[in-house]
Amino acid sequence: MTESEQGGRLGEEFFTPGTSSFTEFLTAHRPALLPTRRPFPDGVRAAPDQFPHGTTVLALTYRDGVLIAGDRRATMGNLIAQRDLEKVHPADDHTAVAFAGTVGLALDMVKLYQVELTHFEKIEGTPMTLNAKARRLAGMIRQNLGQAMQGLAVVPLLTGYDHTADDGEQGRIFSFDVAGGLYEKTDFHAEGSGSPYARGALKKLFHRGMTRRDAALAALQALYDAAEDDSATGGPDINRRIFPIVSVITEDGFERLPEAETAELTREMVEQRHSRPDGPTATP
Repeated sequence: MTESEQGGRLGEEFFTPGTSSFTEFLTAHRPALLPTRRPFPDGVRAAPDQFPHGTTVLALTYRDGVLIAGDRRATMGNLIAQRDLEKVHPADDHTAVAFAGTVGLALDMVKLYQVELTHFEKIEGTPMTLNAKARRLAGMIRQNLGQAMQGLAVVPLLTGYDHTADDGEQGRIFSFDVAGGLYEKTDFHAEGSGSPYARGALKKLFHRGMTRRDAALAALQALYDAAEDDSATGGPDINRRIFPIVSVITEDGFERLPEAETAELTREMVEQRHSRPDGPTATP
């Protein structure tokens, strides 16, 4: 903190024209505040069972836009660290981000990303394009590479509604690797330890032109399959009323499905599993 800030006045850097990126501003003037700063000396790695990790998140496009969902479990090694973690967050009105990986760093990165998008819009007077939002998040992940190499990786999943895209293509999905590699996915994708099983379920259940209800049921089925085969992924906990988080982004913006709706769909899905334990078959 500078002498002027200690006296209750903002430093000169706050009044100097510069970048529209809040992350770049922090990098230049307050790097210690960035969640991506290196926490350990070189050669030191984090013990994998000492920090809560979030697991499975997924997204799929549907008739009106894109749906993004996640289970609620966080684990530390073989322990359940949290049963009701929220892994799906709005980034702005038409963008959402979900995460797998180190929970503490992921939550800080999501908050910083939210500020980044708001800061850009206030400085430039217009929102970023969806492609620019994806590239900006990729840059933030790349800044975390040092921590990822020390065992503290964060792997987000980004979805958004693109008003400039052709009809039926407005819902878009972006995935990333720990080095900030950016990949746009078609139709559906999943990240986290249960993602191979979730993607397998979505490959079976997904079809173009799904309604919101059908897309939500497909997401719940995929998360259920992930929880069946991956101990780090939490299935629905009906007794505790802990259900997956399911959100959609349409032309009208971001909306988290009400808990009553998610609970009803979850109970319907679980009831179906009583007669068909392996889930529904592929749509012809």
